[in-house]
Amino acid sequence: MWWRLAAAAASGLLVFASYEPLGWWPAGVIGLGLLYYALQHARSLREGAILGFVQALCLFLLLLPWIGEFVGAPPYIALSVVLALFGILTGLGGVALRRGSLLLFPAWWVAVEYARSSWPFGGFAWVRLAWGQVDGPLAHLAFLGGPALVTFGAALTGCALYRLRAQPRLAALCLLVPLGVGVGVAQWPRPVDTGEVRVAAIQGNVPRMGLDFNAQRRAVLANHVRETEKLAEPVDLVIWPENAADVNPLTDARARELVDRAVAAAQAPVLVGTLTADEAGPHNTMMVFDPATGPGEYHHKKFLQPFGETMPLRSLLRHVSPYVDRAGDFQPGIGTGVVHAGGVALGVATCYEVIFDEAYRSAVAHGAQLLTTPTNNATFGFTDMSYQQLAMSRLRAIETDRAVVVAATSGVSAIVAPDGEVRSRTGIFEAATLVDTLPLRDSVTPAVRFGFWVQAGIAIMGTLGTLSMLVALWRRRSSSPRS
Repeated sequence: MWWRLAAAAASGLLVFASYEPLGWWPAGVIGLGLLYYALQHARSLREGAILGFVQALCLFLLLLPWIGEFVGAPPYIALSVVLALFGILTGLGGVALRRGSLLLFPAWWVAVEYARSSWPFGGFAWVRLAWGQVDGPLAHLAFLGGPALVTFGAALTGCALYRLRAQPRLAALCLLVPLGVGVGVAQWPRPVDTGEVRVAAIQGNVPRMGLDFNAQRRAVLANHVRETEKLAEPVDLVIWPENAADVNPLTDARARELVDRAVAAAQAPVLVGTLTADEAGPHNTMMVFDPATGPGEYHHKKFLQPFGETMPLRSLLRHVSPYVDRAGDFQPGIGTGVVHAGGVALGVATCYEVIFDEAYRSAVAHGAQLLTTPTNNATFGFTDMSYQQLAMSRLRAIETDRAVVVAATSGVSAIVAPDGEVRSRTGIFEAATLVDTLPLRDSVTPAVRFGFWVQAGIAIMGTLGTLSMLVALWRRRSSSPRS
C-alpha cells in the first residue's frame, strides 16, 4: 500500500508540474500513467478510492494556493479537499476497470472531470488536465474537440505508456495516435483571414495589492487613462481589463470625463471594464466607448465566480468567515458574448468565464472574429494564477482558431496568436501596453460545432463502462461463498 500511496502522491506532483508557470506538459502525461499504474495494483475498491483522493489532494494543494493569497489558508484548503472528493470516483473507476479496455479509464477521467467542472455551484473547471498541455502537441486536439478531447488524449497517452509491455500493439497505437493527430492538426492549412485589426491591450496596474484595491478605484481608472494616453501609434481598437473603471462612467460625471479623455487620445473604440446596474441588479460589464458615438454595445458577465462575485449560502457562511460579506451579489447577463467595436465582431469572456466552454463557443458561433479575455487578478498578487489563466486563453485560441487579447489590470496581459503562441506579454504589477496586428477570421472549428457532443460522448462511454464493471464486480462478490 505504501508504494501505491507514494505513486499517487507523485502523480499529483507530476500533473501539477504540467501547469503554468512550470509548463512541463510531458509530466502531466506521465503523472496520469503513474496513477493508472497504482490503481491497476490496488487490492480493493476502498484502496482505489484512497489512492484517487490522495492524488487529487496533492494536485490541488499544489495548484491552488493563490486562492488563499488574501483570504487565508482555510478557504483554499477547504476547496482543495472538496475538489479531491471527486478523486474518490476516479479511484473507484480505476480499480473497477483493471480488466477493462485501455480506452475506458481515460474516458472515465473525462467523465469525472466533467462532473467536477459542472457541480456544485457551476463547478470548478480551473483544474482540467487539458490546461497543462498547452505547450505540447496534444493541445491541438482542442481544434477538433475542445479541452475534453485534449484531456482524453493526455490520459490515454499516459495509460498507454504503462501498458506497453502487457499490450504492446494496442498500447503503441493508443500512444501514437493522439500525438500524431495533434501534430497533424497543427500543420493543417487554415482558412484565409477575412481582414486584420491593430489592437492595443492596456495594463494600467493598481496602486497596491490586496482586496482593498477596489477602494482606490478612481486611481485604477486614472492609471488606465494615463497608459492609454501614452499610445504612440494609431490603433483600431483598445481593450481595457475587467474592473478598469469600477466607478461607473454612465452615472459618475468624473469617471465619464476620464474615459472620454482616454477614448479621445486613442482615437479608437475602447472596451472598458466597469460595473453597471439595471432592474435585474448589478453587473460586471465590458462596454464599448466609441470616439464618435460614445457608450455602445456591452457584455454582462454571464458565468460568475461563486464565493467572489456571488456568495452561495451567504447567511450560513457569514458565521464561518468575515470575508463572506465582502463577496458580491452580481447578476449574470444574457447574450451571445459578442460586441461590435470599430467594425470588428469581438468575442468577450471576462476573467473567470474563460474556463467555460460555452463562453467562447457561443461568441464564435455568433460571428466573433477576434476574442478577448479582460481580467482582474490584482487580489492574487504574484501567484501562479495569472499564468494558469493565460494558458487557458491560449488553449481557447487553438480551439476556436482565433487570436486572443488578454488585458489584465496588473498582469499577465498578452497577445495570443490563433495557434496559441504568445506574441508578447507583460510582467505582473507593471504598467504596460501591448500593440499588435491580429488576423480576423470567420471560420468555425469542429470544436465550436461539436465540442459539447465530443465531451458528452467520451463521458458517457467512460460512465457506462465503469458502471458496468462495478456492477459485474459487485455481482461476483455477492455470488462468491462467504468465509
